[in-house]
Amino acid sequence: MESLAGSVERITYYNPENGYSVVRLRPERSSKTGAAAVGRDGLVTATGNLPELSPGEHLRLSGRWISHPKHGLQFQVEVCEQTLPATVAGIRRYLGSGLVKGIGPRLAERIVACFGSQTLDVIEKHPERLKEVPDIGQKRSQQIAAAWEEQKQVKEIMLFLHGHGVSTNLAIKIFKQYGQQALPVVQNDPYRLARDIFGVGFKTADKIARTLGLPSNHPSRIEAGVIYSLQEMNDAGHVYVPHPELVERAAALLELPVEAIPAAIERLAGQGRVVQEHLPASGNATNEERELAVYLASFYEAETGTAEHLRRLAGSRALPGLGVQTRFNLFGSADHFSAEQRIAVEMALTAPLSVLTGGPGTGKTTCIQTLLAALDEAGKRYALASPTGRAAKRLSEATGRPASTIHRLLGYSPGEGFKFNASNPLPVDFLVIDEASMLELSLAQSLLRALRSGTHILLVGDVDQLPSVGAGDVLRDIISSGLAPVTRLVTIFRQAAGSLIITNAHRINQGHMPLVQSETESSVEKSPADFFLFAAENPDEAASWVIDVVCERIPRKFGLDPKDQVQVLAPMYRGVCGVNALNERLQASLNPANPKKAEKLLFGQLFRVGDKLMQIQNNYDKDVFNGDIGVLAGLDLTQHSLAVSFDGRQVFYDWSEADQLVLAYAVSVHKSQGAEFPCVVIPLVTQHYLMLQRNLLYTAITRAKALCVLVGSRRAIGMAVRNNAVTRRYTALSWRLQT
Repeated sequence: MESLAGSVERITYYNPENGYSVVRLRPERSSKTGAAAVGRDGLVTATGNLPELSPGEHLRLSGRWISHPKHGLQFQVEVCEQTLPATVAGIRRYLGSGLVKGIGPRLAERIVACFGSQTLDVIEKHPERLKEVPDIGQKRSQQIAAAWEEQKQVKEIMLFLHGHGVSTNLAIKIFKQYGQQALPVVQNDPYRLARDIFGVGFKTADKIARTLGLPSNHPSRIEAGVIYSLQEMNDAGHVYVPHPELVERAAALLELPVEAIPAAIERLAGQGRVVQEHLPASGNATNEERELAVYLASFYEAETGTAEHLRRLAGSRALPGLGVQTRFNLFGSADHFSAEQRIAVEMALTAPLSVLTGGPGTGKTTCIQTLLAALDEAGKRYALASPTGRAAKRLSEATGRPASTIHRLLGYSPGEGFKFNASNPLPVDFLVIDEASMLELSLAQSLLRALRSGTHILLVGDVDQLPSVGAGDVLRDIISSGLAPVTRLVTIFRQAAGSLIITNAHRINQGHMPLVQSETESSVEKSPADFFLFAAENPDEAASWVIDVVCERIPRKFGLDPKDQVQVLAPMYRGVCGVNALNERLQASLNPANPKKAEKLLFGQLFRVGDKLMQIQNNYDKDVFNGDIGVLAGLDLTQHSLAVSFDGRQVFYDWSEADQLVLAYAVSVHKSQGAEFPCVVIPLVTQHYLMLQRNLLYTAITRAKALCVLVGSRRAIGMAVRNNAVTRRYTALSWRLQT
């Protein structure tokens, strides 16, 4: 093999899934580089599966030169070694590249001017000498020395992990999790990574384990595969998995015969990590046919605990002095308040546990307002909450009263859990939970055990929307169990009936095609309607329409800000009309590269100041939650941090935490639950057929407050409208509530 050494000038391409990279390298003069390979800019191209690199890093590569038919002579890398530069210019560029936390270009200039070619030796062996550099004191010299030591140890981990497809940023997370024990943990118990670290899945851990020589039928590998299969099903919304299905899934994942799996499940049950129970096969309490269900222990506790608390609350005595206090006259004539709304409010006041459901425009908010007026008159203490911050904000705006997320209501504190619990219940007489269709099982358990017997709880939500992102189907299970009285609002009020968004939401929910004002460009420009269709028969055409509609037509016609007020909701992540591809195109259009805007490639995603971002996991330490949307307000290339503004509150992330964030110009319909946007744009193409369901389209349309635009084919819309098969989630809550 031939060799090539030099410094990384820029990263042309990087695939985070396999590390395949295209890198522009400035070769050392001593490198044996063919003249034909060097471009006018003095750079050569190197390709191959490489670590996640940054400009300024110094590499020693082994491989061979190949001639690409389109791009010319390139160096195909077989072996990559990250080294330290030897020249003064190389050291200056290396330190100034942002690789070492706390050192930027200007400070690098001063350090190298002071120590010259001995700079790196000083930082590593004599960091106290950094105080000789102007403006560097004791504290800063210690910070630089610590950052250097951390980077050195991460490099050692990377030497081991690179062959297993682990990125640099994940290596940093591994180091931060385990410190000096990082390499021993990885070598001795690689499956621990999947348990402990967000972003490291079973497949990555398994790849490491297999290359370390762990046999495919090792008990710890099979147990890890069973747990991972259960977790995957939990992520898909299921609370448990039928034993035969779990066996098949785990066997397929592990590429082992099904006979190897049951013993591992039994061992996990003996360790208390999973629970097995025979349940009615149909979920009906009267069904004698039983199936063996397997739960992760935490989900078994959540389901049984939720059922216990719901039965306790439903069976408690109603609060005295409520029913006669209702003041329906606050809202004028019957045109503004229907008989079914009157029933809903009376039901909430007299039943300790009740449910209010209904589609958009049917007056759920009016019911809540009337209920709160009655509670105020009766002098009762109450609280309003929703599963997400966006939904809580909407609830507060609609009622004129404070509302919070359930986590904040319960006083969640990192490391300590919930302040309000069974031992310290919430000091309220009445609790209203809005957007209850989003309520996942684990959070439901935490909420319900913090309520005293006799406290009333009203669950308000649209049961026809998609179920919660997390595991469980709490609202639908409560309704189907018959434990609590349910009022379903069906009358659309005159104020709402004039909106095609609301009209079409109900049409779709009833299995009818939506009505559109026009499909032609000219009439859309003139029409005052709030619901449009841009016809496109293939994904490429639809994707181009989405970009044009979001970036040009909607801002021009309606004066909406394309980044802050327009939200693209896509059914799937993959494909040219999927979330990922649309985000790349929208980022390029709405927040293009600019020398004045800092940007950084992290976990295979380009972050640029000004980007619209979404948090994709609950982070209690930062007080941000799955689905929260913000804007990248700052990117510090020296301190290795990002600052994201969520509703004006800045939250800081280390680069190793950036995998909690994704671009949010386009998001999935599931991730949009509980939110409301001035305008939504929904691409629908037949290639999305796996996800084209009635409740998905219904949920997407009901996210629009003032304007809804469909982009795609009538055939795809028809597929979604006709598909009313609600995917069954494996949950036994309804059965537990009936027994």
